Amino acid sequence: MLEAENIFFSYQKGAPPVLKGVSLSVGPGERVGVLAPSGYGKTTLMKILAGYLQPDAGQVRVDGKPLPAKGYCPVQMVWQHPERAVNPRLTLRKTLAEGDGIDRRLEEGLGIEEDWKGRFPQELSGGELQRFCIARALGERTRYLIADEISTMLDLITQGQIWNFLIEETARRQIGMLVVSHSRELLDYVCTRQVELSGIQGTEL
Repeated sequence: MLEAENIFFSYQKGAPPVLKGVSLSVGPGERVGVLAPSGYGKTTLMKILAGYLQPDAGQVRVDGKPLPAKGYCPVQMVWQHPERAVNPRLTLRKTLAEGDGIDRRLEEGLGIEEDWKGRFPQELSGGELQRFCIARALGERTRYLIADEISTMLDLITQGQIWNFLIEETARRQIGMLVVSHSRELLDYVCTRQVELSGIQGTEL
C-alpha cells in the first residue's frame, strides 16, 4: 500500500499551503485517478509521493515504511513533458539503462523500435520519447507508478496504445498506479476508482 497521510506543503515559508491535510492511498494493482483543475496541487502531491519533495508535515509510506532515502525508489513518476525528463546528451539506450532491469518485453509492449535506441531525444517525437520514459519507470522493483498528465500532448492513437499497455502491465504485475488528468473521460476508461483533489483537502480521499 502506498499511503500519504495528512500532507501539508507550501513552497515558501509563511506562504499559504498548496496542500492542506491531504490523505490518500493506493493498493497493489489499483488504478486511482486524481482529478482537479490546474493550480490545486496535483503535481506537487505526486512529487511528494515519489520522493522528489518533502512535505512540511505528514508522511508518505510504502507498506508501512518511509520511502527509501537511497537506492531505487519503488514509486516511479512519469511526467507530462518527456523532453524535460531525459538528458538530451544521452542516447535513448542509455536513458533506458537508467531504469531497473528494463527488458525487451516492455520495449515491445510500448512499441519501442530497436533503431530508436541509438538516437538522441531531440530526434524522436513526443510520443516516441514518452514511451521510453514509461519503460524506464517500469523497472523490476517498481511497485507504484505515477502518471502525471502523461498523454496530454500525444495524438489519440498513441494515447490509446500507451494506456492499454499500462492497464495490462500494471494488472499483470500488480503495480498500483496514480493517474493525474483533467479528463474525466480518460479516468473513467483507465481507473478502478477516482478522487477529486479540489475542495476536499483536509479530508481522506
